[in-house]
Amino acid sequence: MAEFSVLDAKTNLSRLIADALAGGEVVITRRSVPVVRLVPVAPRGKRCFGVLKGKIAMDACFNEPLSEGELGGWNLI
Repeated sequence: MAEFSVLDAKTNLSRLIADALAGGEVVITRRSVPVVRLVPVAPRGKRCFGVLKGKIAMDACFNEPLSEGELGGWNLI
């Protein structure tokens, strides 16, 4: 575990980020007391288009016009 003061962390931030991304543990201290640990952020998952294909279905009446009662709820003006 590598410990760095706040001043050293400001000066060497790029190197500390590289160390954390490489798997090293980086701790930033204030007056010799550990206050922050620098760790990499987990990457977001990749979106995969079509993953729900066949799992979602539209009702047979989806494209039919709305009834007057249902349509009245949409006319707010």
